[in-house]
Amino acid sequence: MAKTFELETLKMRLNDVEFQLLDLHQRIQRALRALILDGALGPGLKLPATRVLATSLGCARDTVENAYVQLHRDGFIVRREGAGSYVCDTVGVELRGATRRRIKAQEVRSNAAAPGAELSQRGRMIFETGGVSDQQVIKAFATGLPETRSFPTDVWERLQRQVMKDYRANVLLHGDPQGAEPLRKAIATYLNLERGAKCSPDQVLVLSSTRQALYLCAQLLVDAGKPILLENPGYYGARKAFEIAEAKVLPIDVDERGIRTDLLYADRSGANCVYVTPSHQYPTGVTLPLERRLELINWAAEKSKWLIEDDYDSEFHYDGQPTACVQGLDKYQRTLYIGTFSKTLYPGLRMGYMVLPHELVKPFAYARSMMDGHTPQVLQLTLARFMEDGHYNAHVRAMRKLYAGRRSIMHDAIGKYLGEVVTAQLPPGGLQIPCLLKAGWSEEKTIRQAATAGVQLSGLSKLYAGEPQQYGWLLGYSSLTAYEIEAAMLRLANALKI
Repeated sequence: MAKTFELETLKMRLNDVEFQLLDLHQRIQRALRALILDGALGPGLKLPATRVLATSLGCARDTVENAYVQLHRDGFIVRREGAGSYVCDTVGVELRGATRRRIKAQEVRSNAAAPGAELSQRGRMIFETGGVSDQQVIKAFATGLPETRSFPTDVWERLQRQVMKDYRANVLLHGDPQGAEPLRKAIATYLNLERGAKCSPDQVLVLSSTRQALYLCAQLLVDAGKPILLENPGYYGARKAFEIAEAKVLPIDVDERGIRTDLLYADRSGANCVYVTPSHQYPTGVTLPLERRLELINWAAEKSKWLIEDDYDSEFHYDGQPTACVQGLDKYQRTLYIGTFSKTLYPGLRMGYMVLPHELVKPFAYARSMMDGHTPQVLQLTLARFMEDGHYNAHVRAMRKLYAGRRSIMHDAIGKYLGEVVTAQLPPGGLQIPCLLKAGWSEEKTIRQAATAGVQLSGLSKLYAGEPQQYGWLLGYSSLTAYEIEAAMLRLANALKI
């Protein structure tokens, strides 16, 4: 004798969120199928007649009939003329059994191994880092975020429409992995005039980001298990890019003048390249003096090493003129120069570039072609016109003036509200101010307290390879108005109970 049909259970399943966008007959069919798979409607159970179920559900009989027809086609029910519709005795059991076996297997795997256990060694390393959390909203005091609310979107949109009109369907095709020629020319011209570089367009490689540039360096310059030298403290993203490539990261200490070149000369590890941020050392913000830049270049030439120069925010230098980039001083062609438009324009653009020694251009372009092919041509050509027409230089000048004012406001606010907690180190440029915690204050605890007030603090300790030498925070100010800086600083002071 058939079991009782559970009408109330069916009504509940009809309201499941996953079924809400379906037509009613599909919802009925899916709900009945789910109940059969779950075992709520057992083998041999007689289903209500279509007229009876339609009356109970308050719908047309054809709606229920369509659901039954599909269940019958899929093998979930059998229909016997003059006898009614029943849950299938065999297929239903097999499906439910397969489902239970799959669920049980998943539970066994989950209980028997840690997350990521079935990944490769490199995959586990990536999983364990937790990825990179980019700032998706403006928030005090997130680092590295430019002012985006005053970006000239009207100019950008006009230039993009021009590009679409002039190039038409050509921009819809694949592009050159090395980058669109007009943009490479614009970048080379800008760097030669503004950053003291010495490069030609054929040395420029257009990329999606600094992160991609670092990944390429890690893959093409350093073998697995081999050492690479990195500033200490230094950029966390660079360290992770090299570690994920299974390179052995060796720290080189920095002092009040930047990376210590004497330690480079003393190194006997066999490392063939060093990652540096000479314009504004990350995170201290200090500028590497000319003397050390020349020592760095001579070290690379004498030892046949590569210099990876990350010039991430050199455009924003407020105390005097910025020093020429290392690439422009390097007559030996040992420098790989990395730049980005995420700081000068806006991070959502996802556009960066490298200037490479001639011998490395093809290997890097080939590697890039296998990663993601190329950067979207429409954006490249729009940016090229933005630079050619003078809008880029004008925007950078405006932002330099704006950020200089915000840096002063931020420094004053730190002294006003946090004088008991930290000592602010005012760098000559950049988009953030490093603050060293005074005795008795915990970096970890203050970061937690700030979070309760909606304030984001970036700790300095994680930027060290090995044991931290100093504790504190990096406070970003470039994306915040004067009012936002003052209000957030007050909230932070209250959260720390000063």
